[in-house]
Amino acid sequence: MPHSAEFSSVFRGRRVLVTGGLGFIGSNLVRSLVELGSDVTVVDSLIPEYGGTLRNLAGLENKVRINISDVRDVHSLPHFVRGQDYLFNLAGQTSHMDSMSDPQTDLEINARAQLSILEACRLHNPGIRIVFASTRQIYGKPDYLPVDEKHPLRPVDVNGINKLAGESYHLLYHRVHGIRSTVLRLTNTIGPRMRVKDARQTFVGVWIKKILSGEPIEVWGGEQLRDFTYVDDAAEAFLLAASRPEALGEIFNVGGTPPVSLKQLAELLVAVNGAGEFVLRSFPGDRKKIDIGDFYADYRLITAKIGWLPATSLTVALAEILGYYRKELVNYL
Repeated sequence: MPHSAEFSSVFRGRRVLVTGGLGFIGSNLVRSLVELGSDVTVVDSLIPEYGGTLRNLAGLENKVRINISDVRDVHSLPHFVRGQDYLFNLAGQTSHMDSMSDPQTDLEINARAQLSILEACRLHNPGIRIVFASTRQIYGKPDYLPVDEKHPLRPVDVNGINKLAGESYHLLYHRVHGIRSTVLRLTNTIGPRMRVKDARQTFVGVWIKKILSGEPIEVWGGEQLRDFTYVDDAAEAFLLAASRPEALGEIFNVGGTPPVSLKQLAELLVAVNGAGEFVLRSFPGDRKKIDIGDFYADYRLITAKIGWLPATSLTVALAEILGYYRKELVNYL
């Protein structure tokens, strides 16, 4: 971790709340915070479809407080936010397809619950520092590449609309109520502890499961360009955003590797694994409707403002993921 000395001075002994802390990115962030000496509280609903699992914090059971609670429970929120120095707000419903088939639930989690969290902070801990996990999905189909923070916002699904509402609430509460907030728009984040049983979180997880199970990977389309962020780099972005006053009230893209096509990604995954195969398929109709085509992020703003840069190559990222799931796959199916 390039900024570990700085982070240690900022977070050691501080009280930190991580919503969605049993999920993929949240649990990796929690592990970093524990290493830095923070007093960490985790809130996660453990709803099976949303990616949280106790396995993600295996070995830390006695080092963090884990609360199985839903951020939609407005009565519990004041208890959780009181006395906290930092809130990393990663609670959310991430499936784009689920948001289209069950839009009301997506609205409750990604919009209404976010407003409830901010109200709890306003009323019970207005001095808290918040970093909110948003998504590149809010941009929709790009007008130009790479996509910077000034790009028009045209979500192509219900999830993107509600995530946009969630980040807008955080920025509004910063401007109007002085709740110190920063928004990070994450690109395709990959790494150990990501969901692999289905594509609710990322298609890369399904690819990992298939290649380690000896099944061919299905590549839909294949020519679409994407960038990928390794989860340790994403965690570094959260810690930097919380540490630096220059991040207050800002929106940052958190981009990743130089863009590759999905076909190139499949080829690289097979090469890094040393075995496997993939087949090209045409897009399913329901997916095609919300596909955004090529996308990769311009992350120069976060680099200029707070010095964040992705440090992990795609080859290294895939090797780390494969190494983790060769041992752990059975615990994530």
